[in-house]
Amino acid sequence: MSKKEEERRRSVFTRRALLLGAGQAGLLSFLVYRLQKLQLEQGERYATLANENRISARLLAPPRGRVLDRAGRVIAANDLNWRALLTAEQTQDVGATLETFSHLIPLTEQERARIEREVRRRRRFVPVTVREFLTWEEMAKIEVNAPDLPGISIDVGTTRHYPWAEHLAHVVGYVAPPAEADMDGDPLLELPGIRVGRSGVERFHDKILRGNAGTVQFEVNAVGRVIRELDRREGARGQDVGISIDAELQKAVRDRIEEGTSIVVLDARNGEVLAMASQPSFDPNLFSSGISSAQWREWTRNRSTPLINKTTNGLYAPGSTFKMVVGLAALEAKTVTYGERIYCPGHYDLGDTRFHCWRRFGHGSMDMRAAIKHSCDVYFYELAKRTGIDRISAMAKRFGLGVDLEIELPGTRSGFTPTRQWRIDQGKPWNLGDTIVHGIGQGFYQFTPLSLATMTARLATGRAVQPHLTHSIDGKEVRGVRAEDWPSLGIPERDLKLMREGMWAVVNEQGGSGGSARLAANIGVMAGKTGSVQVRRVSREQRERGFRVESMPREWRPHALFVAFAPYDNPQYAISVVVEHGMAGGAAAAPLAKEVLTDVLNRFRTPAPPSGPTPAPPPAPGARSAEGPASTQIAEAPQGQGPSRR
Repeated sequence: MSKKEEERRRSVFTRRALLLGAGQAGLLSFLVYRLQKLQLEQGERYATLANENRISARLLAPPRGRVLDRAGRVIAANDLNWRALLTAEQTQDVGATLETFSHLIPLTEQERARIEREVRRRRRFVPVTVREFLTWEEMAKIEVNAPDLPGISIDVGTTRHYPWAEHLAHVVGYVAPPAEADMDGDPLLELPGIRVGRSGVERFHDKILRGNAGTVQFEVNAVGRVIRELDRREGARGQDVGISIDAELQKAVRDRIEEGTSIVVLDARNGEVLAMASQPSFDPNLFSSGISSAQWREWTRNRSTPLINKTTNGLYAPGSTFKMVVGLAALEAKTVTYGERIYCPGHYDLGDTRFHCWRRFGHGSMDMRAAIKHSCDVYFYELAKRTGIDRISAMAKRFGLGVDLEIELPGTRSGFTPTRQWRIDQGKPWNLGDTIVHGIGQGFYQFTPLSLATMTARLATGRAVQPHLTHSIDGKEVRGVRAEDWPSLGIPERDLKLMREGMWAVVNEQGGSGGSARLAANIGVMAGKTGSVQVRRVSREQRERGFRVESMPREWRPHALFVAFAPYDNPQYAISVVVEHGMAGGAAAAPLAKEVLTDVLNRFRTPAPPSGPTPAPPPAPGARSAEGPASTQIAEAPQGQGPSRR
């Protein structure tokens, strides 16, 4: 090989070596750059990712706050609840896992469908409840077969328990799993076992009772199985809510009443609700473990509506319990004077329409006090005619009738007080006959037992007492209002005193329509008013043929009502009683009020102020009974409405 050829080959080799070396140097430089990038600039990020693959963080549902009665008794508590959870990201086949689980603990088709639906709806790392309320044996089965159940874990949570069951169901309410409509972005609502308030205090104070979530960190292996717990930070438990109800009084009231009866007891001094009971009711504990479709159908199809709190949602005409409001409206409008007497022949004629008094042959000459005592319909027909519906309705609203009382319960009804303009807006005229019927609490009036108790508390105090339930939040009292702190109703004390004296006579004078409510001498003195409400019209022809109300089916018979306050000389408590289809208020409702107020006065009454009591009105001798036979207590009225019975 020539020297020239050898030099050429050497130069080619040198260029190739240089190129190869340059490539190796460039690759090495790139590797050094990447290592520097990974270690120095992105090292923290990749370390975090590695930890995230090794560490699983979960939220912890906090214990729900308790609900307590005024004496500190627990009326909504938390019990331990062992449950099986499924985390979708920890299993490759959710269906296979559920199939294996169902061989150990059978799952219904509805349960399988619910679990699969929740898995699709939620993020894969959020656990889904498979089964709650596990027994010890069921937990043991799951733990022993854990290797065959990827994604399944055992967790302990709490479930709501209501020790007073149906006695406080309408007030306290119940909880249930959150629905789609409840999801407001709060991650707490996605946790397994979480419950939200569905009715009553549980719903009204749900966010206070719910609390804040805690966190727990687990070390997991490559397949997501928990190795150990690394850190746990408990959430803030929900705050306890104290309510003004006395659980023992509530139970005592409910034990006295039958289906279709509602009773509300208020502290007239501060507006606290001491008892709020109606029959029938339901057991809220059934919602904690899940209501069957059969149970739900039974409740919703029951004509007595056990799921509805009739003390705040039942609407009734007030009957003769409304006559004090009519009297005050007439006094304010000066359409009647003190001591003015109106003659009652047993009926009231307006054109060719005759309105009957409950007492067939009339009461004779009546002043305001006597008309309240004997519940004379004719007297209040005349007052209503003189005063007009608009003035009467305005006075009713001042007493909490037909207005929103804003009590701490969701979905309460405010009732209804008609006006002339309301009727005109409906395209119908307001007739004078309509006004006359409304003078005795019939017609279009629709009030709740709570609003009737509020009316009575305001009559007793002359103040705009507001009913309320919330007594404390986490042990701190939130209400401390006294009667003198509520705004005045703006009604002269002289007018109010006349109404109170009439109510005193109803119960305590011979011939008063509510004599069956008279308290024992060692208990105190009550003032009250009876009322009965016609729910089906009786025609003149039926009456002339001797028709008797007792012959009607029960659902067509009048409702019985009674309102009262006590003690008379130092008003502390107000009560309303409604007995559906109970006929006469003096016979059905008044005795219940006597029993309940006797209990209340024995439990809670405070001594009278040092200044001494206001003397009771002197008894009037020789009065005749206002309770007549039921067959004579139905009166004729236009548009299917009739007067109340006592």
